Amino acid sequence: MTPAASLPQVHEPRNAGMALDMDWVMGAQANTSAIERRAKSLPGRRSVKKEYQAAWMLKAITCIDLTTLSGDDTAGRVRRLCAKARLPVRADILDALGMPDITTGAICVYHEMVETAVEALDGSGIPVAAVSTGFPAGLTPFHLRVAEIKESVKAGASEIDIVISRRHALTGNWQALYDEMREFRAACGDAHVKAILATGELGSLRNVARASLVCMMAGADFIKTSTGKESVNATLPVSLVMMRAIRDYHMKTGFRVGYKPAGGISKAKDAVTYLALLKDELGPRWLTPDMFRFGASSLLGDLERQLEHYVTGNYSASYRHAIG
Repeated sequence: MTPAASLPQVHEPRNAGMALDMDWVMGAQANTSAIERRAKSLPGRRSVKKEYQAAWMLKAITCIDLTTLSGDDTAGRVRRLCAKARLPVRADILDALGMPDITTGAICVYHEMVETAVEALDGSGIPVAAVSTGFPAGLTPFHLRVAEIKESVKAGASEIDIVISRRHALTGNWQALYDEMREFRAACGDAHVKAILATGELGSLRNVARASLVCMMAGADFIKTSTGKESVNATLPVSLVMMRAIRDYHMKTGFRVGYKPAGGISKAKDAVTYLALLKDELGPRWLTPDMFRFGASSLLGDLERQLEHYVTGNYSASYRHAIG
C-alpha cells in the first residue's frame, strides 16, 4: 500500500496549486475588530448538550493528530501513543456509545520516531505524520529541510507537517514563500503536506490571510496554525481568518484544502467550539479527518473524561485517562 492509498484524501481531488496571484494575495485584508468580535461570540451561541455534545466529542476524537514532540520521546512512548490511537477511549465507553471502532485521525511524531509509529500502526489504516523542515523554527539550511522531508516519506510517513520561513511573510516576500512551499510540496511526493504558518509569529491577521493563500496556491493540502512551540498558538480569530481563506480558495479553484489548529486546545468544550466554527464557515464536508485535524496531545484525555461522564453520570480523575 502506498502512503497516499491509506489516506481519506484520495477520495477528494488533491490541491494542485496554481500560479502565484499577487493581486489576490495583496488584496487580502483582515478586519481585526470584527474578527475578534465574531470569535468572542461563538462559544455562547454554539453550545450543545447531552447526546449532541457526546456526538461532537466523538467527532473531535476522529480528527485528532495525536502528537508527541518532546526531546525525551522514546520508542516505548510512541508505541503507547499508537495503541491509544487505535483505541482512543476505553472499550466499555465506546460500546455504550455504539462507536466501538473509532480511531484518532493520525499520529504525529518527529522523524526519528516515524518507523516505530508506522510499525505500531500496521494494519490500522491510521496514517503517520512527521514534523519536518527544521521544526519548529524552520531555520536549518534549505537543502537539509528538503532532504528531511524525503527521508520521512522514505521512512513511511504519509503526511508531512512543514514549517514555513516566517521571515518571508514578515517582510512581504510572497514569491519566496511560494517558491519554498512549491519545493516542499514536490519533495513530499504522494505524502500530503500540512503547511504550518506559526501564526503567533506573523505579526498580524492580514499576514495570516496572505500566508494562507500563498501556501494554498503553492499546493498545500492543509494549512495549520502553529507548531505548538510558540507563545501564542491556535486561537479562534486566527482560525476564522484561515477558514475564510480556505473558503475563498475553494470558491475560486474548486480545490478543498484542509485546516489544522494546533497548540493550546486541551479541553473538550474548546474542541466543540472549533468544530462549530468550522461547520459555520466551511460546511459539513470539512467535518471529516481528511479535511480537519486537531494538533493535540492532552485533548484526548479530557474528551474521554467527558464521555465517561455522559455514559455513567460521574466524573473520574484525569489521571485515569492517560494517553502515554
